[in-house]
Amino acid sequence: MDSGVLETTNPLQEFFIYLPPCYDEMPDKRYPVLYLLHGQTYTADQWIRLGAVNVLDNLIHSGESAPFIVVFPDDRFWNLAAGPGFGERLVDHLVPYIDTAYRTLPDRNHRAIGGMSRGAGWAFELGLTRWDLFSIIGLHSLAASKKDISNLDKWIADIPVSSRPSIFMDIGDDDQELISTRSVEEQLTKYEFPHEWRLYNGAHTEEYWSAHMEEYIHWYAEQWIGVP
Repeated sequence: MDSGVLETTNPLQEFFIYLPPCYDEMPDKRYPVLYLLHGQTYTADQWIRLGAVNVLDNLIHSGESAPFIVVFPDDRFWNLAAGPGFGERLVDHLVPYIDTAYRTLPDRNHRAIGGMSRGAGWAFELGLTRWDLFSIIGLHSLAASKKDISNLDKWIADIPVSSRPSIFMDIGDDDQELISTRSVEEQLTKYEFPHEWRLYNGAHTEEYWSAHMEEYIHWYAEQWIGVP
């Protein structure tokens, strides 16, 4: 990564962070922040391995996108006692830490969350229950729990219409999570919740996510068009 570092906020919450190429050159500038969550059994470098940083560099260097910060939290402890606390660590500790340690635009309109597979499940839960923190949600091959899906009606009802986050959803037609993901999309449509839906050829694999990485990063970047 251009300006990437590995930091730790507590013994169990590591993350990678991508700082745009101009970060050190413009010490007075503040940036939007995107949190990208990896899939279950993977680690914080999954998005990086699959090409996210290369796409970011190309977009920012070419001027196609305003620069923004990307945080890649690590949830490698998903299968240990600490795993259930990942959501709390992210919203209660990591987000405030990033806003303190880095030059962010610390408001929901400049903060996004997205993920692949189980990471999308976390983005689904955190993005909709903590809509006060996130205005943009990316759900790539969503693997959400039945409990979370059953709570969707309530979550939507609790969000003021004017504060509904923008959502991007995509999944492969051979993905084992397709039926549950379709049910989520149908509920969003029923409530006229703003979202984009994409059904592609593919399965629940890194090959699928890598093939769509450029589209994902472009979509997040487009949400901040006009940010100086």
